[in-house]
Amino acid sequence: MTFKKRTFIIAEAGVNHNGKLALAKRLVEAAAESGADVIKFQTFKAKNIITKSAHKAAYQKSTTPATETQFEMIKKLELNKQDHIDLISYCYEKNIKFLSSPFDLASLKLLLDLGLDIIKIPSGEITNLPFLKAVGKRKKQIILSSGMATMQEITEALSVLRDAGTPKESVTILHCNTEYPTPFEDVNLKAMNTIYETLGVKVGYSDHTVGIEVPVAAVALGATVIEKHFTLSRDMEGPDHKASLEPDELKKMVESIRNIEICLGDGIKRPSNSEIKNLTVVRKSIVAAKKIEKGELFCEKNLTVKRPGHGISPMRWDEVIGQKATKEYFEDDLIED
Repeated sequence: MTFKKRTFIIAEAGVNHNGKLALAKRLVEAAAESGADVIKFQTFKAKNIITKSAHKAAYQKSTTPATETQFEMIKKLELNKQDHIDLISYCYEKNIKFLSSPFDLASLKLLLDLGLDIIKIPSGEITNLPFLKAVGKRKKQIILSSGMATMQEITEALSVLRDAGTPKESVTILHCNTEYPTPFEDVNLKAMNTIYETLGVKVGYSDHTVGIEVPVAAVALGATVIEKHFTLSRDMEGPDHKASLEPDELKKMVESIRNIEICLGDGIKRPSNSEIKNLTVVRKSIVAAKKIEKGELFCEKNLTVKRPGHGISPMRWDEVIGQKATKEYFEDDLIED
């Protein structure tokens, strides 16, 4: 994969505001403090996206009341238009970018009307043809999550976006697993590179594992975007808190990613500025193994290789062997040209 300079880090607040604007603003503060590039919420109307009889996912059943339907759970987590306006303003105040995933056409229109220049398509909409067409027609920057998707489904979704008018260069596809939390054995991080190699698009990773190791590893593999859920406390009630980072962990993830970016460098193999000074200390030179008289022939019995490295390089050993000594040498003297 190509080398990159900076990963776009999305602090995924999602629905961890529990439907409360004040809590959402506290999440904005935590995301800004972490150093993430953007905080992302979710925009939807429950009546537009879920039937009233729809079941919850297994992880949602374990983190929310058992008698509650998915519709009832999601309904409590809606943010209205004014909430969005307030959050956009608050993000501007806190110097962090606002982003939200639309889950229906009305929500897409709301976000576009509010001026969003990036559309984040959630995993569940990757097979939603009318939605994909509507997004593609807007010709915005698109981030597409691919949880639960096959390579064929990702390819088809990209084709829909392109046919609708969005160039491939404007699309970033995130490898993702939608289980909360994702077992390590199900991450399949190499699939991110398969997407890149197959489709030639920018790729990233949306993470739902416990901890920060996997998103950091994704950056090392070439992810240009990282998305990670976070919360103010995993002890809060709600479907996604248990699988989210807390603020100090989010900050540590961002710091780790930035360090990895520095470590990746430009890919050119050469001595670094910090280690050049070690060359003569660590490398070796051709030296006298014992006293050598002037005019004596250099041979394997009177020469050896030792530190320091500011004499004749041992790579010239065959060239030196058989030459006459132009001066007298004592043991450990550096041989001179």
